[in-house]
Amino acid sequence: MANKRDYYEVLGVAKNAGADEIKKAYRKLAMQFHPDKNQGDKAAEEKFKELGEAYDVISDADKRAAYDRYGHQAFAGGNGGGGGGGGFHDPMDLFREVFGGAFGGGFEDMFGGGGGRKKSAKQRGSDLRYDLEISLEEAAKGVEKELLIERSVGCATCNSSGSKSGTGTKKCNTCGGRGVVTRSAGIFVQQSECPSCHGTGELISDPCDSCRGEGRVQKETSLKIRIPAGVDTGNRLRSSGNGDGGLRGGPAGDLYVFLIIKKHDVFEREGNDLFCDIPVSFATATLGGEKKVPTLGGNSSIKIPAGTQGGTVFRLKEKGMPNLSGGRSGDLHVTIQVEIPTKLNTEQQDKLRAFAESIGEKNSPMEESFFAKAKRFLDL
Repeated sequence: MANKRDYYEVLGVAKNAGADEIKKAYRKLAMQFHPDKNQGDKAAEEKFKELGEAYDVISDADKRAAYDRYGHQAFAGGNGGGGGGGGFHDPMDLFREVFGGAFGGGFEDMFGGGGGRKKSAKQRGSDLRYDLEISLEEAAKGVEKELLIERSVGCATCNSSGSKSGTGTKKCNTCGGRGVVTRSAGIFVQQSECPSCHGTGELISDPCDSCRGEGRVQKETSLKIRIPAGVDTGNRLRSSGNGDGGLRGGPAGDLYVFLIIKKHDVFEREGNDLFCDIPVSFATATLGGEKKVPTLGGNSSIKIPAGTQGGTVFRLKEKGMPNLSGGRSGDLHVTIQVEIPTKLNTEQQDKLRAFAESIGEKNSPMEESFFAKAKRFLDL
């Protein structure tokens, strides 16, 4: 225990240093003594381990409190396992914890690592989006649509290889076949995808004239897609493998079809329920009768009781939209709109006045109720 240096001294910070100061000090020294920057230097490796041990204690509030009180003795024996006792994190794990993700590709990139990041020459194609507008009737019944899509497909000339000979590839000179290029930035070494080979490490030595080495060409293609009953605006359908073709024979992406339901002349939709207004003549609303009602499945009818008021809503069960999941269909809600005659001849007007006088105000329950409630506000 006597040979151990003070942890604050190891990190080069004061005993009252804050968490940010401690972390900043560790980051600076860990970069200086990291094994990848000092290959074969045993002294640097030991200092790196010592830094990890010191940071593990001083960065943890509970361990730091124990260390401040008892020193290294706080972790001797079975009290936490200092030194080789196994109670501290692996210094490399600590380094990953502090540096991980902070510099793009990870801490390996800072030291020229990550050589395994080279991409396959056969890269997957991009996914495509297609916005499709259909009618409410089509959404209710389900429909099959034929789509014309401009997309990448495999080149028939080179059998998707990108090469005239089918095997003409060479190592990329820009990245030396690694697929990545490095750039020094002070003590850091940052890596990025090679701009010449796009991360594959290879170039086509004899590019195909038709596809210019990509192994794919643009083409308008036709495909059919089945739209199930009950879809709504915003629903998305996936057609697997019908996106852009892959680079040099790679797998194709997918096609995503986003649905838009056109506005309907008669019906409004809320979820699986439909709503519509139905005009009813004054005579039918007064005397009662039967009224035809349009639905997406054909005509239906409702009985209008005598004295039906405007705004009355009738519900036709399961005459709305089908359930996309196969459950119960929605309902159709029909709102009655009583039509008032606008063109009456003199004879009709006289008869209507006589009719109004004959029934009086007592036969107008809505009007009677309204004015009874309004008496306290109006001088009637």
